[in-house]
Amino acid sequence: MPKVTVYNVSGAQVGELELADSVFGIEPNVHVMHSAVLLQNAAERQGTHKTKGRSEVRGGGRKPWKQKGTGRARQGSIRSPQWVGGGTVFGPTPRSYGFKLPKKVRRLAIKSALSSKVVAENIIVLDQLAFAAPKTKEFAKVLSNLKVDHKALVVTANYEDNVALSARNIPGIKFVAADGINVRDVLVHDKLIITKEAVEKVQEVLA
Repeated sequence: MPKVTVYNVSGAQVGELELADSVFGIEPNVHVMHSAVLLQNAAERQGTHKTKGRSEVRGGGRKPWKQKGTGRARQGSIRSPQWVGGGTVFGPTPRSYGFKLPKKVRRLAIKSALSSKVVAENIIVLDQLAFAAPKTKEFAKVLSNLKVDHKALVVTANYEDNVALSARNIPGIKFVAADGINVRDVLVHDKLIITKEAVEKVQEVLA
């Protein structure tokens, strides 16, 4: 089982925590993680793009000139695709880009993402993280104590309003509850800051 140091908000070591091999100690599967990120990105695409085909463009109801005898190429409509102002051939139409991945694959993806943070030593476990009131300055002080100066994902067991409000104005910092953790957020952020209670909750769900 991988072991990580547990810190408090002052940056002092207060103990160690053994992480579950089945969640934080697997061999990261790059292909599965890539598929999971594609799934998230695709689900966010609106898919409202639209162009008009020749049957939808205004005009072109009659033949521009007779079929034979003019010396010009035969034409059936001034809204054919080769005409300026004509319809578009095989243009985009409204569609959903979403697709599905099997449940086991999705679980493997998040496990791989979490394990990759452990392998790279980019995971910081806190004994607890809570504020009496929203204070960005206090949150920035915690990050300074932990020597975090890059993008970081902060995870607590449950949604904490004061933590969320304290973190939202700090560039590169994102806060989520344990049940909202996802592959893209874990991979995009350089550091994963997670409370001990959140680790236990994630392991309980994924193990």
